[in-house]
This record gives sequence, C-alpha cells and structure tokens, in this order.
Amino acid sequence: MRHEPDVRHGTNGAEAAGSPDPVDVRIAGRLAALRAERGWSLGELAERSGVSRSTLSRAERAETSPTAALLNRLCHVYGRTMSRLLSEVEAEPAPLVRAAEQSVWEDRASGFVRRSVSPPHPALRGELVEGRLAVGADIAYDLPPVAGLEQHIWVLEGALEVTAENTAHHLGPGDCLRLRVWGPTRFRCAGEEGVRYVLAVVLP
Repeated sequence: MRHEPDVRHGTNGAEAAGSPDPVDVRIAGRLAALRAERGWSLGELAERSGVSRSTLSRAERAETSPTAALLNRLCHVYGRTMSRLLSEVEAEPAPLVRAAEQSVWEDRASGFVRRSVSPPHPALRGELVEGRLAVGADIAYDLPPVAGLEQHIWVLEGALEVTAENTAHHLGPGDCLRLRVWGPTRFRCAGEEGVRYVLAVVLP
C-alpha cells in the first residue's frame, strides 16, 4: 500500500495566519540554493523528484510548510540525509549540543516531530535522531535519501510499526530494528498513545 502524505498539497496554521515559520523560511532558501547550484529549472527538479512544479515553487518561497515525505524526496535528489539538510540551515554544529539547543523540526500535517540529537558533520557518517509520532500518524517514504542507508530504530515509548521490503515489523518499548534501506519504508504509530523512538542513521 503506497502512501504519499501531503507531498503535493497541504496547509497548516502558519500558512493560514500568513506568517511562515522561521525554520521553514531557512529551509526554503536552502532548497532554492541547492537547485540553483545544479542549474536546474523547476521543471527539471519536478521530473527528478516526482513532485509537482507548483509544490516545489511554494516550498522554495516558504508559502507552504514542507512535509517529511517532500523533504525525503528532495534529500534523495540532492544526495543528503534530512539531518544534513536541516543542519545546513543552522550554524556550524558544535561537538557538544545541549538538549535545549538541539534542532527540532515538525511535520504538522502528519503529526511527526523530529529532533536532531547529534547534528551531522561533513567528516562523520553517523547521526542520532529522536522521532515522535502522534496517535494515528502514518508516514511513508518512497525511497531513502541515500541508497543503502543503515538505520537502527529503538523504541523508547509506545508502539511503532515499521514496514520495509513489504515486511511489517511491530516494535514495543525497548525493541530495536536494524535495516539497510534501499526502497520504500513506512513508519506508523501502532498504539493508542504516541510513540517516541531513537533513529541511528549511518551513511553507507
């Protein structure tokens, strides 16, 4: 079953209020810069990513808050992890990052909150991410941002269902799943309460 949550359409409170989130504005600028660095038109990027030109244009102008699915597709095209993309709109990460200083990004449309526990560094291949899915949240990714990406998923609270290579894995508190990701994956909150988990990502 294929899901593409809010890749082409979607609104949020910030849009309705006419005041885009400052993080969304910085992400928009970075996305526009990445496309410009490659000399691609919006049409070329649309063909490479499978995302409509109108959605790409709105994302680059911060007229819409990008979803996790949208950023995942663009990360794949640009050959970087989501943590790296998000870190590129922040200051140079320090060796020690206090909890209050860790970058938090929210996909309000799908109920997904992502905290970059250890912002990536160009010389390092691993990173830690804390994920939170609200009750009923169900996120599907068409493909990994980097082919062969290694993931370790450790559930801290709640119940999580992870589907990869057409196999669904049910994880409870303390369970850990290791994957090499080549194709579509799906993360679903499988309980009556939200789920919190740690995602360790290692570049191939």
